Amino acid sequence: MKKLWIFLVALAFAGAAHAQLYKWIDKDGKARYGDTPPPGVKATLMGEPASGPGPAAAPAGAAGKDAKKGPLTPAEQEQAYRKRQEEAKKNSDKADQERKEKAAKQEDCARAKEAVLTLESGQRISRANAAGERYFLDDSQRAEELAKARQAQQQSCAP
Repeated sequence: MKKLWIFLVALAFAGAAHAQLYKWIDKDGKARYGDTPPPGVKATLMGEPASGPGPAAAPAGAAGKDAKKGPLTPAEQEQAYRKRQEEAKKNSDKADQERKEKAAKQEDCARAKEAVLTLESGQRISRANAAGERYFLDDSQRAEELAKARQAQQQSCAP
């Protein structure tokens, strides 16, 4: 039983012995050692030549256009805030314009439907001529007006 415990303890330490050890210089200029270097430092793997970059060094293509250089300065924060405000105002204005257009289209549709219903009702319909005199529509004029009203309804009420 004692041999089994010794074997298990030796096996546990064997895994730690195979761990990679890195060396890096911290911000105070002191040499530090560990199995995982902090991000953003140039670390060298112990036991390898110092000429190669450590695993913490970023690949050349990894730092794209959108890579952050650090925290934003107050001026950059203000600029980003103003940009967000402008975009929000543009989106709000666009939504208001769409709402107004939708309301106008619904109103036009309602008027066109009302005109069709009026012309189909069979009531006598009067109009005023250029001289301001009132006259009544005959059947052919009513049919023309009805055709125009139906066409307006199709255009106004189309989805």
